Amino acid sequence: MRMRRMLGLALAAATLAGMSAIGAVSAQAAASPAITGDECTAAGGQITSISYGGTVCILPDGTSQSIT
Repeated sequence: MRMRRMLGLALAAATLAGMSAIGAVSAQAAASPAITGDECTAAGGQITSISYGGTVCILPDGTSQSIT
């Protein structure tokens, strides 16, 4: 019985650690990716300047990314 409990705790800890790592990677990916002007035009996007927002790339699918 004790071995089962220890195994359960180890599995729960490993699952939690895995979820933390996935969350960190997701958060990094969600932090507005930036592309260059050349990459924007190569992808068929249009470079637009936004007041107080800098320069962004509007891609054909309607999403926007900041220009570096």
